[in-house]
Amino acid sequence: MRDSFMQEHGTNRPSDLIIFGGTGDLAMRMLFPSLYFLDSDGHLADDVRIIGAARSDLDRDGFLKTVHERLKSHIAADYYDEAQWQRFAKRIDYCPVDAVEGTGFDALAKAVRLDEGGELVCYFSTAPRFYGDICTHLEANGLAGKNTRVVLEKPIGHDLESCRAVNDAVGAVFTEDRIYRIDHYLGKETVQNLLALRFANSLFEPLWNANGIEQVQITISETVGVEGRWSYYNDSGALRDMLQNHMLQLLCLVAMEPPSTLDADAVRDEKLKVLRSLRPITKQENTLKSVAGQYTEGAVGGTAVPGYLDEAQQESRTETFVALRADIDNWRWRGVPFYLRTGKRLPYRYSEIFIQFKGVPHSIFPEESNLTLDSNKLVIRLQPEENIKLCVMNKVPGLGRDGMKLQEVSLDLSMTKEARTRRRRIAYERLLLDVLNANSTLFVRRDETEAAWAWVDGISKGWRDLDLKPKPYSAGTWGPAASVALTERYGHSWHD
Repeated sequence: MRDSFMQEHGTNRPSDLIIFGGTGDLAMRMLFPSLYFLDSDGHLADDVRIIGAARSDLDRDGFLKTVHERLKSHIAADYYDEAQWQRFAKRIDYCPVDAVEGTGFDALAKAVRLDEGGELVCYFSTAPRFYGDICTHLEANGLAGKNTRVVLEKPIGHDLESCRAVNDAVGAVFTEDRIYRIDHYLGKETVQNLLALRFANSLFEPLWNANGIEQVQITISETVGVEGRWSYYNDSGALRDMLQNHMLQLLCLVAMEPPSTLDADAVRDEKLKVLRSLRPITKQENTLKSVAGQYTEGAVGGTAVPGYLDEAQQESRTETFVALRADIDNWRWRGVPFYLRTGKRLPYRYSEIFIQFKGVPHSIFPEESNLTLDSNKLVIRLQPEENIKLCVMNKVPGLGRDGMKLQEVSLDLSMTKEARTRRRRIAYERLLLDVLNANSTLFVRRDETEAAWAWVDGISKGWRDLDLKPKPYSAGTWGPAASVALTERYGHSWHD
């Protein structure tokens, strides 16, 4: 049963997966739990092996102990099984390496099975500055052949220039078809369902344009601060850390034209067209179309929290909040505002795509009913829960002498009740399985990353040229007051 399921849904390629940065937080918190569940569900062939690679001076037993402890802390007790762990642990090995000096790569070369016709996947769960060095050492040790694929974690640089430098360094060793730039938001079930919602239903496509849609909002709200990641975050900020990758990828999936097929390059070609159609936010428009903020002390969830500068105990002009209006200059979206908003220390955690359709051209209902008549809305919630709701107008039940009364009701377009009772998959599960199967559809191509950086760089340059400081906002609020003015300036309000 397990073998037939694996052959139908998983990979049957003999593969070795090396996780560089294998002792790091991402590997322990996301990658190993994802691989554990893939193995538990029968998606990994029996000969797939996982090799952790890091600078830590550990032997296999020491590494397994660490993985086991962290795995149990990140997996709900209902989903942990000791027998399954014993099976999974047999796949795991460890090799100490130094990405800069190149020590340990010869041992990796002996551990993998490329000379037996196997395939190798190298996951770079390290800082991007090490990507070029790792690729160089892989090539020098015979590990960069045609059967090797590499997975690059974000961020790919911190601006267009550094992005190109990273891409050039990796591209000097690996061809583009063997480079998988990962964005875990694309592995979320609801994000993938957006493709099905748009292109498997004739209901929406005729309205999915400037004739039918009034506005689009994309929000990624976090309640946490920067906490132990201050040094990293201070070099990136909300614009580079969240908007340049996650939010622009979501925007592309909402706005792209129907691809000819679900072939990887067909999908990514359409996303690229959207990125290249983004209207640059000029220096003159910067204060009208973008807002940067930085949280001060306040309370989140009833708990007092310090401000950003208090956590750092030094001055900084890094933004922890950004909101902006994006415009797509093409036939489908001309004139439709796309509002993007993300920030830390906001009132509650959620990620959402909100699409407001245009109202009915003429109301036939009594004046009292018109007070409650509202336009239709499509709300796609990505986290913490995953669901899709279509808000429509409906008659208020009952008898009345004053004519028909209206109310807004929600049609639940989410998964069935049966699906809701299943374990919610980690986004990395889908992406890890895809890279093992050499399916790059949900990964980001080089020209996409560079087009996104080119647009974002224009915004940050405008902030610098105008000497704009982030506007303060109290932790536990929805950002600076200027973000409210941003949407109201165009006759809209944020969907909270």
